[in-house]
Amino acid sequence: MSSPTGPASGLPVRSPRPRQSGRHRRPEPVAAPEGAPALVLAVPGAPGPSTRSLAEEVISIARSELPGLEAGIGYLDGDDAEYPTPATVLAHTAARRTERYEIARAAGREVAAPEGPAAVVVPLLAGPDNVLMRRIRQAVMDSRAAAELTDVLGPHPLLAEAMHVRLSEAGLARADRARLFTVATAADGIILATVGGDEAVQAAGITGMLLAARLAVPVMAAALDQEGAVAAIGDQLRGSGSTQLALAPYLVGPELPEGLLDAAVKEAGCAASEPLGAYPAIGKLVLSQYAAALGISPQPQGSPAH
Repeated sequence: MSSPTGPASGLPVRSPRPRQSGRHRRPEPVAAPEGAPALVLAVPGAPGPSTRSLAEEVISIARSELPGLEAGIGYLDGDDAEYPTPATVLAHTAARRTERYEIARAAGREVAAPEGPAAVVVPLLAGPDNVLMRRIRQAVMDSRAAAELTDVLGPHPLLAEAMHVRLSEAGLARADRARLFTVATAADGIILATVGGDEAVQAAGITGMLLAARLAVPVMAAALDQEGAVAAIGDQLRGSGSTQLALAPYLVGPELPEGLLDAAVKEAGCAASEPLGAYPAIGKLVLSQYAAALGISPQPQGSPAH
């Protein structure tokens, strides 16, 4: 039992470790600034337990990178009960900020009136999707809250890393090019599958070049939501010499319409890896977009290619 002045006699006392000096000193951990806007993750697709688990894991990763971060999750197709919409989450976030300010004033504290955005909204999208982004933007306006909307998560080297890992987990790529062993099922051509039209395909192609550099195999992007596009890219890869193809979703997961990936796999006649999901890079990129909007931390750097 501890006393007002410290731990009771007999209990160990933890002294702070002295700060390391010199060029190899560890950086001090960055925490969310006091009164910083909340991070609101805008999640597309039909909500459900698996989507909520994924979104919560992404937020958990972001919080582990920035302690003290206030965060919420808004579901674009939510029902406002079990799955609140972004507009509802934003309205509640703004109301909480005003309430905290009023309580502080009533307690006699000298506090500045809230300024700037109450929240920063980050879309849970790897690449651009004009239809979904318009809906998210509309939700921000409907909330009537002061909020800033960021761009999508990619293109970024961390997404190429994430797809490399997903391919290796499916046995479709070596985990490390520097290792001597081979994977018998490793693909020699990758179809990078996305949704969102031509702009999404072009953006996926940028990350695809980074993935190609990691795997040393050709990578080409295709639209899952354009009839015949995946098969056409598969034919193009085979025509250039690839004999064993794999499909890699350039998608987090919730934005993927049910059945679309399975249909594309049959169309291309190849195996596929899982969507990006709650890979740690997704949480880091969500935080990166939030931080960039506020100017509070540097962008994360991608891991070097293997």
